[in-house]
Amino acid sequence: MDKAHVIANRFSSGKPLFSVEFFPPKDDAAGERMLRTAERLKPHDPDFVSITYGAGGGTRATTLKYARLLKEEYDFEVMPHLTCVGHTRAELLQILGDFEVAGFRNVMALRGDPPKGEAQFQASEGGFSHADELVSLIRENFPQFGIGVAGYPEKHPEAPGFEDDVRRLAHKVSCGADFVTTQLFFDNELYFAFVVRCRKAGIEVPILPGLLPVLSLAQIRRFSAMCGASLPNALEARLEETDKDGTKEVGADWAYEQVKGLLEGGAPGFHLYALNKSGAATSILERLGS
Repeated sequence: MDKAHVIANRFSSGKPLFSVEFFPPKDDAAGERMLRTAERLKPHDPDFVSITYGAGGGTRATTLKYARLLKEEYDFEVMPHLTCVGHTRAELLQILGDFEVAGFRNVMALRGDPPKGEAQFQASEGGFSHADELVSLIRENFPQFGIGVAGYPEKHPEAPGFEDDVRRLAHKVSCGADFVTTQLFFDNELYFAFVVRCRKAGIEVPILPGLLPVLSLAQIRRFSAMCGASLPNALEARLEETDKDGTKEVGADWAYEQVKGLLEGGAPGFHLYALNKSGAATSILERLGS
């Protein structure tokens, strides 16, 4: 296999990486909008794109369908997500085999959120309870795959504290993860403090900061509550002072300033949670000269 297709190898180039996350569209019309976003991002040549994963039937098939389109029609290096939700070990191996046949060489390995309506994550019978088990499964059975895992600058909402959270991340890395992509955050100091904690815990793999350009105040309040990300007073005040049309500009400006500060501070690149929209991403990239 061409090692250039393993995302982890790209971090050694010395050039900051840029990547984008997509999510599986709910219908054909949404799919067309997502692909138009891909078309607009293609000239900026992202190092890779990821696509999230829905457990339980239809969304899983949609993930694979659009992952293939992003790879075959746009020539992106695609990293599908895979979660433990609703799967046995055997089913996870089957899905990983499907990924390999489709030509994917990188996987984002996640435990996944509890299914809708359930307060706590419950492993399926014969399945896994934690992402480290999935990482081990991939590394043992598909050693050629690059593996990304999630990290949380403000800790995972279920973690009792920062120390426990970083210890769990260190274990995921020791099981075979190649790099970390962070949950969204809006204050760069949170990222840099997280990196320091990780390095002290012996985590040496690249830590790619994940950023979400705000599209609406209500939306970002909801996202922040779900994932435990704090919303800086200054950003919230700017969003409250602007009208609906100005919100996207405020969000793009804030994300751009974050990217500048992160790269100046030594981050290995940035990962944009673009929500299948291109406006903020292309604005940021054009201002960076990318």
